[in-house]
Amino acid sequence: MAAPAPKLEPRLGLLDSTTIVMGSMIGSGIFIVSADIARQVQSPGLLILTWLVTALLTTIAALSYGELAAAMPQAGGQYIYLREAFGPLYGFLYGWTLFLVIQTGTIAAVAVAFAKFLGVFVPAVAADNYLLPFLNTQQLVGILVVIALTWINMQGLRTGALIQNIFTIAKTGALLGLVILGLALGRNSEAVQANFTDFWRNTDSLWTVIRLVGVATVGSLFSSDAWNNVTFTAGETKNPRRNLPLSLALGTLIISGLYLACNFVYLNVLPMAAIQNAPQDRVATAVVERFMGSSAAQIMAAAIIVSCFGCVNGLVLAGARVYYAMALDGLFFRKVSQIDSRTGAPSASLLFQCGWACLLTLSGKYGDLLDYVIFAVLLFYILTIAGLFVLRRTRPEMPRPYRAIGYPVLPALYILLAGAIEILLLLYKPAYTWPGLLIVLLGVPVYFVWRRKETA
Repeated sequence: MAAPAPKLEPRLGLLDSTTIVMGSMIGSGIFIVSADIARQVQSPGLLILTWLVTALLTTIAALSYGELAAAMPQAGGQYIYLREAFGPLYGFLYGWTLFLVIQTGTIAAVAVAFAKFLGVFVPAVAADNYLLPFLNTQQLVGILVVIALTWINMQGLRTGALIQNIFTIAKTGALLGLVILGLALGRNSEAVQANFTDFWRNTDSLWTVIRLVGVATVGSLFSSDAWNNVTFTAGETKNPRRNLPLSLALGTLIISGLYLACNFVYLNVLPMAAIQNAPQDRVATAVVERFMGSSAAQIMAAAIIVSCFGCVNGLVLAGARVYYAMALDGLFFRKVSQIDSRTGAPSASLLFQCGWACLLTLSGKYGDLLDYVIFAVLLFYILTIAGLFVLRRTRPEMPRPYRAIGYPVLPALYILLAGAIEILLLLYKPAYTWPGLLIVLLGVPVYFVWRRKETA
């Protein structure tokens, strides 16, 4: 009699799950995107409001996902929730988009950001230093980071989780240090006067506020994204009915709070004009430079390198579990459903993800991928939280050890706000959002072809 095929085993505790939430959220975004947001909104108050809206949306979504995670603690997370609420087509469209754009695109974007800041120490790593007509040294380093972290995670979940814990603690400490030092040493009376005397400038009408903040949230949402990655690892989480909702709540609240505090520090140290015109958008570097002098660039570059490395690791670790779950359902290559008998890792899934993410590093800059990612991400967040309402009605008997706080008001508020942002992005950022929507829709014929192949 053949030995049973190896399966994913529960190895992640509460700390591991929480660091996956936090570490996947903290990449390079918080250190740089406030410059672009400031240019778009032209107002200190709207800069803070943009991050506040992002914190609200992220926290509500995490609290809502907690119910789904506790009720369905299976590998694949969000893919499973959509499949159970709306049917396999919706689950497939999420997995399809996750593989093509969301997960792999974010891996590529953050890996390129890692390389960008490595260039502070190694000038040869630069976007204009081409080795081949289609490959520069920045892209090469990004690819090598993705390959290295894929290999590490192929050695087993505990190895990947250990890396995640170490780097998440390090970069959370760096963010906290930025906040404390910025408040203690960085106060600039010129900046305080310039920013807080006319805090709500450029808010002449409600529509102006809605339009500016709605479009500007692209950057802040990207910086706060990937918190849901912990749900992908549900099949490997100890006591998932308790630890998954708790890690989602703890992780998102801590990081959202730190992000808001960071932006108050930026406004406390730099006038709005200096934030808008920070060299290469490195706002955090410009802030640290105020109280630490010329060494600031190196200090912040090192912090961002650590941050990006940990972020990519979390994304690599979690994403592979979705394709594994899809393969078990016959909606991805069967090879991807196999678990390495030696390490217990979904090695084939990790390799598929690695290959596509490496190709995406060649497709454009960090900012070019951002809009694609956020539009698709928000679309599926909306659908998943709508699934909360559907499953309450269609599956009332489902065990729910945790129920979403504020249901139905808070989940409905999320759908309303996120839906409004999607409409604004389609209207004001069509160059990337419409192609992002097209990618999702292209998955429909692919799904039916795949199903026909599986049933043939």
